[in-house]
Order: sequence, then C-alpha cells, then structure tokens
Amino acid sequence: MARRIFFFILTNIMVLLTIGIVLSLLSVLTGFEWYLADGQINLVSLLIFSAVVGFTGALMSLAMSRWMAKKMMGVRVLDPDQPLSPRERKIVEKVHRLSRAAGLTHMPEVGIYQSPEVNAFATGPTKKRSLVAVSTGLLETMDDEAVEGVLAHEVAHIANGDMVTMTLLQGVINTFVVFFSRIIAFAASRLVKEDLQPIVHFVAIIVFQLLFSILGSIVVMAYSRHREFHADRGGADLAGKDKMVHALRCLKAYVNRVDNSQQALQTLKINNQRSWFKLFASHPDLDERIRRLEAK
Repeated sequence: MARRIFFFILTNIMVLLTIGIVLSLLSVLTGFEWYLADGQINLVSLLIFSAVVGFTGALMSLAMSRWMAKKMMGVRVLDPDQPLSPRERKIVEKVHRLSRAAGLTHMPEVGIYQSPEVNAFATGPTKKRSLVAVSTGLLETMDDEAVEGVLAHEVAHIANGDMVTMTLLQGVINTFVVFFSRIIAFAASRLVKEDLQPIVHFVAIIVFQLLFSILGSIVVMAYSRHREFHADRGGADLAGKDKMVHALRCLKAYVNRVDNSQQALQTLKINNQRSWFKLFASHPDLDERIRRLEAK
C-alpha cells in the first residue's frame, strides 16, 4: 500500500537535500564548483555530476528504506524462533508460505505496527532483505481470506523487484532534478551583485531542488500506480483471484466508511478524477483495480 512509496520518496528527498546542502556549502567555502569552468557551466560535467549525486541519493534511500519504515512506523518484527501469539504466528506462516510460492529463497521479515488504519506495506533494499508489515487495524478489520490477499499482494511487490526498479527510476529523476536546479540557480545568481552570488546560488539550489523533487514524484507515483496492477495479478496468482478481489472489496468498504479527507491521507486514493491531486496518488482507483482483476 501507500506506505512503501511514501517512505521511499520522503527518504529520497531528505537524502538528496542533505547531499545538495553539503556540496553547496563546500562550494561556497572553497569557491570551487565541479561543473563550472571559467565562470560558465560545462553541461557534460554537470550531467555527470548530477547522475552521480542523483543515483547516490536513490541508492541510499533504497538502503535505508527498511530501517526507516521500522523507525517511523514503530514496526515490531515477529521472530518465528521466539514465542508468538497464535495470530502473530499465523501471519508469519502466511507470509512465508506465500513467499515460497513466489520463488523467494530468503523469507522477508514480518512485522506488526500499532495503527487503527487498514494498511500494509512491503519494503527493503533487496529480495533478501525485505520486510512485510501490517497494521493492527488491518488485522482487526479484515477476515483471514482478505488478510491473505493483502499479504499476497505485498509479497508480489517483493518478488517483482518493484523497489529496485523504483530506485532506478528515482535515480534518473534525481539526475534531472540536480541538473536543472543548478542551471536555474546559476542563472539566478548572475542577476545579483557579485558578492551576493554565492548566497543566491546556494539558496536557489536548495529551493529548486526541493521543488523539482516534488514534481518528479509525480512520475514515481504514476509508475507506482502501474505496478499496483501487476502486484494485484501477482497476489491473485499466489493466494487465488477470489481472495485478492475479496481483499480489495474489503479495502473499498473501509474507504467508504471514512470521510474524504481521511481517505485521501490514509490511502492516498483520490476519488475526484478531475482533481490534479490524483497525480500524487500512489495507488489507482479501487474500482479500476477490482475491474481489471475480475477480467483477468
């Protein structure tokens, strides 16, 4: 669900901004910029510089994704070798069974976090170091078949390698974010007095890098919506189409019980298809997901 994308994008923006601030401060302090020559931008050097920074930020975000999710959500990892409640052991067994069916050789970590929302997510840097986490709200709201459908969907994300492909896409977007933010910052710095140019250049880089990162997330969200349909089909293959459809219908019933503002925040699903906010939705419309899955 939406948590996987939210944590990845948030971490990416934070990492990219941190790298940008550090490098910009170094350039201000040393008076040296890697992509400038004789006071002019070398576009080839800037593009190489941008790609190194962009992919470094994306890869660092991927590496931190599982740790970040645990810390921010307070996920309690369920160790199958330790005493667990019957409900907890059932969740671990379901995830492991579905993972083996998906061809995974290393079992994901399984965790539960305290939250009334109906949610679950899968994250992690590789298939060998992945995490599937579910909320207590989901376990208390959905029946066993719906829970299995949700877990199958999350395991399918891991088996499909969606976090890795998302990272490669984010690396490309980061490259252009860094590239264009520095071109605009360079142009803006030339509009002020020479003694103010380093400060204007530094501030402009941070502002435009943040702005372009937010705009770039639209592309990531569009890719995420596309991959959700694949994860639905993968979940149907693992748990059975009936359970996957049942899980989506249960989620829809939950969404319909909450008001529109809660719905937008908790599921990032936008009902108003004319709203530009739908560009930032990580998941497609539930009715469309159900329709496509039933037609499978």
